Amino acid sequence: MATTRSMYCLRAVLFGHTSDVRAVAAAHYPENGIITGSRDCTARIWSTNSGDAGLTETFCMKSHSKYVSCVCAVLPDDEYPFGLILTGSNDNTIRAFSLDSSVPKYTLSGHTDTVSCLSVGKFGTVLSGSWDKTAKVWLKQKLLMTLEDHEMAIWAVKIMPEHGLMLTGSADKMVKLWRAGKCEKTFKGHTDCVRGLAVLSSADFLSCSNDAAVRRWLVTGECMQVYYGHSNFIYSIAVLPNGEDFVTSGEDRAIKVWSKEECVQTILLPVQSVWSVACLGNGDIVAGCSDSVTRVFTADPSRMLDEAGQNAFKEEVASYISAKPSDLGEIKPEDLAGEEGLLVPGKTDGQTTMIRKPNGSVEAHQWSAADNKWMKIGDVVGSAGATPQTSGKQLHQGKSVLGQF
Repeated sequence: MATTRSMYCLRAVLFGHTSDVRAVAAAHYPENGIITGSRDCTARIWSTNSGDAGLTETFCMKSHSKYVSCVCAVLPDDEYPFGLILTGSNDNTIRAFSLDSSVPKYTLSGHTDTVSCLSVGKFGTVLSGSWDKTAKVWLKQKLLMTLEDHEMAIWAVKIMPEHGLMLTGSADKMVKLWRAGKCEKTFKGHTDCVRGLAVLSSADFLSCSNDAAVRRWLVTGECMQVYYGHSNFIYSIAVLPNGEDFVTSGEDRAIKVWSKEECVQTILLPVQSVWSVACLGNGDIVAGCSDSVTRVFTADPSRMLDEAGQNAFKEEVASYISAKPSDLGEIKPEDLAGEEGLLVPGKTDGQTTMIRKPNGSVEAHQWSAADNKWMKIGDVVGSAGATPQTSGKQLHQGKSVLGQF
């Protein structure tokens, strides 16, 4: 992205799911369409409206007996000219749908616990990961091999673009690189559960974790960069169409946009958990949220909501965050700057600061490069950080407690 890049703003809010939107992905068809999966046990397709920049639900897939935890799209071929949609579920199965029927074309069975993640290769190879500590490789509805080496639940998988390499990320804090069913390399560095993976090229990839860090790795094993910016669990990561910049989301109510090794924009949402992010071919960002809503953001002014829509969104965020006080931890209010601290411009979009009010209370503010001013994001009262205590989320044996996250 150039330094004069446009900032992302709200494009659309998609209503339809009745529980957390746990997974989002770009569809191959329709062009720039969206796939969503939810705890309401359904997956849905959203298509761009013909008369405006909004999106409308055009297809609903109901087949799983428990919640949908992951979704992905399979490229079109002679048998399925519009491709397939794959859904993984807490019912331990993977189902394949085409757009001509709400009945699954087939079901892949073999995992013995939640199917938490899916990835598809360019030749139709499917890689699935599960809380049963294994990943499985499928082709043409047949199980080719099972990858076993992780000690805890697998939360992330990705197929590399070349050389037959595959990646898995686990609650055991490790990422593993596989070739022909064998683990060739283990990447150690994260200090908590690995939640997401994103491929940059045939030579390097990204991982994100509950430790609130993103790491860039070479496939040869070296960690080349660690990115910090989130204040809590990072659940999801996706690469933008330029193949270099990327976005992340997590338990701190935020989407972050990264370019040239730094966070260049923070988008706060009126939810606690931003479970999943995906990038469309047109550069738009899709976010699946804990309030059952999917939100789409764009850097293209022609697709942005009007000023009234943007202001309504900002007010919704401010109202939500004001009702959810942040934690102060061991910071002493008397050591903080007063309101005069807001006279000093921020250095980067999304930068946060705390100030002490005359009555002794503490407020958190975030710098908005788009508005060229500090915006209040909440009242501060106790400790922040990527811990189960501050997130309110717990893992047991690498799995989410009660299947909640």
